[in-house]
Amino acid sequence: MQRLTSLGGAEFAPGTPYLNTASGGLLPARSRAAVCEAVADAATYGTMGRDYFGPAEEARRGFARLLGTDAERVAVGSSVAVASAFVATTLEPGAEVLVPEGDFSSLVNPLAATPGITFRTAPLDALAEAVRSTTALVACSAVQSLDGRIADLDAVRDAARAHGARTFLDVTQAAGWLPLRPAGFDYVTCGAFKWLLCPRGTTFLAFGEDALADDGPRPRHAGWVTGQDPGASCYGPVDRPAATARRYDEPHALLPYVGAAASLTLLDEIGVAAVHAHNTALADRFRAGLIARGLDPRPAPGSAIVSVAAPPGVAERLAAAGIRVAVRSGLLRVSFHLYNDADEVDRALEVIGGA
Repeated sequence: MQRLTSLGGAEFAPGTPYLNTASGGLLPARSRAAVCEAVADAATYGTMGRDYFGPAEEARRGFARLLGTDAERVAVGSSVAVASAFVATTLEPGAEVLVPEGDFSSLVNPLAATPGITFRTAPLDALAEAVRSTTALVACSAVQSLDGRIADLDAVRDAARAHGARTFLDVTQAAGWLPLRPAGFDYVTCGAFKWLLCPRGTTFLAFGEDALADDGPRPRHAGWVTGQDPGASCYGPVDRPAATARRYDEPHALLPYVGAAASLTLLDEIGVAAVHAHNTALADRFRAGLIARGLDPRPAPGSAIVSVAAPPGVAERLAAAGIRVAVRSGLLRVSFHLYNDADEVDRALEVIGGA
């Protein structure tokens, strides 16, 4: 079997096997250095730093390149939950929202908690078939957080279009390792602190063509940063919103975006195709090892996340060996990224034991 080394090079030096990117990624050395420099600057230049907008603009461009869209279509924010709450404000009273069963709460809860909507769920593999003429919005994650299943995005998008429904896609568990070109989706959000290796507090919301039209949704959470000229938008209502998706920005935290700008350059240099090939090869190696030990992993090959019903004591043995994984809803969840290698896969399988 081919031996797989990490892609991260000198950017990463974890002290223990870290197989838990689905919970949170590791910060590259360049990003840590950039954040440390910004922290030092804060002692002299204040907590908005030398350049408050520059890092966010650089990160916005980096995320846009990753998705193959224009930076003018990307807003910056702090969490997927806030992005979802914003999308909820675009719904009319009585609107029907369709989501997969068991999708991540940050995506679905702000929608479900919106007064007056009809909230409906369907199995992920039947989501496209569940769209109907009364559906106003279909929201789903590209990759499921619990077990790594990959949604049939083309089928979901096409079904929504056929029934006149809008679409809201969460790529938090996909962007950075899964090649994505989510053209045709109305809203695409991403919590960037996982596979994009950014500090927590970095989130993006990309708008499709129709969603960013002149008659698009009102920026109801708009603050001073959303003005065409932010310096002239500090007091009173913002009477001239930005012409781009920046009109939907949250006033961002500086330090996370300093780190994000640096992290996204690393992924740009390596390329998502290379990360995808690396991650899925490691996951497939781990999946094959689990099967050889009589276990039944999911999903099928092709995902960087592998989950399996946690045998008694396995999570504790992995933790004692210093191997970082996660347990979610009774499933042992293991996720592989560019800083992992084949030796870590084999070590985890050794600790799991079995046949």
